[in-house]
Amino acid sequence: MPEADSAFPTTWGVVLAGGLARRMGGGDKPLRLLAGRPLLAHVVERLRPQVSSLLLNANGDAARFAAFGLPVIADGLPDYPGPLAGILAGLDRAAEAAHSAGPAPEWIVSVPGDSPFIPADLVARLHAARRAAGVTMACARSGGWSHPPVALWPVALRHELRDALESGERKIDRWTARFGCASAEWPDLPFDPFFNANTPGELAEAEALLQSHAPAP
Repeated sequence: MPEADSAFPTTWGVVLAGGLARRMGGGDKPLRLLAGRPLLAHVVERLRPQVSSLLLNANGDAARFAAFGLPVIADGLPDYPGPLAGILAGLDRAAEAAHSAGPAPEWIVSVPGDSPFIPADLVARLHAARRAAGVTMACARSGGWSHPPVALWPVALRHELRDALESGERKIDRWTARFGCASAEWPDLPFDPFFNANTPGELAEAEALLQSHAPAP
């Protein structure tokens, strides 16, 4: 695994794949094929070079993701409470690293497992945005729309996030608003770098985008 970019602190990546994929018809959405490879393979290819370690948040039998060679972390709360639970799982695992050898991560960056076009400068620009704004979190935007699951999270706030989840909080942007969250903006043409393949139709659309624009990792 490559070392983190010296321009920002040690940052781990967490790919969020813990949902039920109802709009895709159920099953493991990140394992659906895009251009002959699983969606997750595209996400990993684009995010891995940007972080010092990469985790996969997924529930159930971890063996089905063995081919990707990633540590798999499950939600720590029951009943699929949404992406905040996966983010908390990543923060908790990052906090555990403080007791082991090597630099402990101060931040994690989260991305959905169905976003195959994540930009190559995601982590660097999120850190630049939170520094410029003087806050501890940053979220991606494109075409004027925010993408709350694509964000930078400080490990130091994991206890506050756990308290919020246990109190019933499920909305990412409502929780981040308590602490301040900067935005980093990307253009959405010729394609949206934060495109989500949530449905079979959107998966077909992603295939067409790859064929016509072939966004480079």
